[in-house]
Amino acid sequence: MRKDYKAIEVTALYEISKLLSSSINLRTNLRGVLRVLSEYLEMRRGTVALRSGSEVSIIAAYGMSEEEIGRGTYRLGEGIIGRVAKHGSPVVIPDIETEPMFLNKTGARVNSKKEKVAFLCVPIKFKTEILGVLSVDRLFNHAAVSFEEDIKLLKIIASFIAQSIKLHRELEREREAFHEEREHLRHQLKGRYRIENMIGQSDQMQEVFETVHRVAPSRANVLLRGESGTGKELIAKAIHYMSPRAKGPFIKFNCASIPEGLLESELFGHEKGSFTGAAAMRKGRFELADTGTIFLDEIGDLPLSLQPKILRVLQEREFERVGGEKTISVNIRVIAATSRDLEGYVASRRFREDLYYRLNVVPVFIPPLQQRKEDIPLLVDYFLKKYNDENGKAATISPEVMKVLTLYLWPGNVRELENTIERLVVMASGNSVSLREVPAQIRDSSQKTATSSRPPDALPSTVADMEKQRIVDALVQSGWNQSRAARILGITPRQIGYKIKKYGIDEEKGHNRS
Repeated sequence: MRKDYKAIEVTALYEISKLLSSSINLRTNLRGVLRVLSEYLEMRRGTVALRSGSEVSIIAAYGMSEEEIGRGTYRLGEGIIGRVAKHGSPVVIPDIETEPMFLNKTGARVNSKKEKVAFLCVPIKFKTEILGVLSVDRLFNHAAVSFEEDIKLLKIIASFIAQSIKLHRELEREREAFHEEREHLRHQLKGRYRIENMIGQSDQMQEVFETVHRVAPSRANVLLRGESGTGKELIAKAIHYMSPRAKGPFIKFNCASIPEGLLESELFGHEKGSFTGAAAMRKGRFELADTGTIFLDEIGDLPLSLQPKILRVLQEREFERVGGEKTISVNIRVIAATSRDLEGYVASRRFREDLYYRLNVVPVFIPPLQQRKEDIPLLVDYFLKKYNDENGKAATISPEVMKVLTLYLWPGNVRELENTIERLVVMASGNSVSLREVPAQIRDSSQKTATSSRPPDALPSTVADMEKQRIVDALVQSGWNQSRAARILGITPRQIGYKIKKYGIDEEKGHNRS
């Protein structure tokens, strides 16, 4: 061996150790290692191939094109690289031209000069685990060094590479775990605020749910704003049952449902004989709500004459029954709701300003359904299951029907949607609800909405298409693990299984069975 060869080896090993710790890009680092082998040790072409299951594939090379690298995949035991990857013992081929086991699958070795090219191949091992193979081509000069010296050096380099690969894989596992946990937490936070019997993954509803979770433990009065049918009573019940008053009564009263002459008696109660027909003492709603919550729906319809008495209850928590003189004290929380323009009512003196401010301590705006269309498919699935169970059916909603339901503006909001789904389930002639079974006014209105909102030359897109793509994306992200994909989407494994079947999603057939 040449006297200066040992010094060159030490320098090469130093450069290789620096390269393998220079970045977290494994392929770049390995290409650098193979370049050092070529420049310092006169080893021409080099490859690093890694095992994956029953195959071993080249992932980094020096002296090869990308096309040639792409052809470098071997079964375990196939060719020299496959054999070393399988058995873990080094192999030396003194002359590749005379060795039948040398397959040259990459097509990179065309020796026009008929030079004697040796092929040296060593396993990349970490303890007893064979991770892959390091191989080099060498123009062998008998006056330089022996094969034994080359193999010894390549084994040292392979051990460096093995440690780098294990470190890289550990980092990748940690990174994947971090991203998975981050996604899980992101979706967990997005669905963090939930209310029983209320569906809503949209940002608007999540804001509502978050406000409910924050205000529920307090004693503050709450004013629920929103159109009829948006679920104000459900929100009021959620605030009550998530509060320290949960064991107390929840009393609801619709201010627009009782004639004005009876409102005072209904709210405050009356004493026996206080008016014609008052045959016995009767407690009012405020008294019945003691230690709990009273929900005053449609507070905007409260007569102006009765508003000062309501204000007194809010301020003092006391009142007298109709025809009585005894002051009754109550421990109540007031949640009011309205679909009216209270600010306009205050301006026109139809509603007392001081009462408005007493009620409006924590305002909660519940958006109409047309402002949270992404919740419609979730609501449809929820009501579909509910009314299928009630009616012993298995009706499904086709993508065409879902598109119509999503485009419709739903002036009656969630209540109208629920009633529509119940009707579709009851009237469905088969297992799948057809477009002709959708009420005509919904079909016609959806068509007008689609026509007026579609920009010129816009590509057609359905909610079903978007939902299907979200499911496919989640499955790909989770490695086609349905439970994990369901967590990403914020739905149950049963729901994602149903949707995979519904849309014909199949990993092995391009995501579509149809």
